[in-house]
Amino acid sequence: MNQTPQVRLPQMREQIIAAVHALSDPDHQRRVWIERQYPHPGYFDDLTLNVHILYDDTAVLDNPSGAIGHTLRDASEAQTMQRLADRLNEILDALDPEADDAAYLGHQLWPGVVEAAAQAHASLTR
Repeated sequence: MNQTPQVRLPQMREQIIAAVHALSDPDHQRRVWIERQYPHPGYFDDLTLNVHILYDDTAVLDNPSGAIGHTLRDASEAQTMQRLADRLNEILDALDPEADDAAYLGHQLWPGVVEAAAQAHASLTR
């Protein structure tokens, strides 16, 4: 019987999955990040929040391989998260840190972020 490896920090993993999902969903990004159409009162989401979750709060994109067993289950997940980190790092380096979400979403590198996030989300939720 093949069991899925467990992680020590499942709640943190849930935050990672939610952030990766937001990065993979252009409709959500346009509706929530740009148009500020939130699904309910008290809700907030934007690019900065998701970047902070992935880099600062969980540090999963700083060292995906080091997150195996903590928030990632295996090397396959770490590889997809590394691809996401590579794409995000490219666009973060290309734009001014003070650029708004619309500048990121309109940048030529953004589709690569969305694609890498979609692949990472699929891996994390398989």
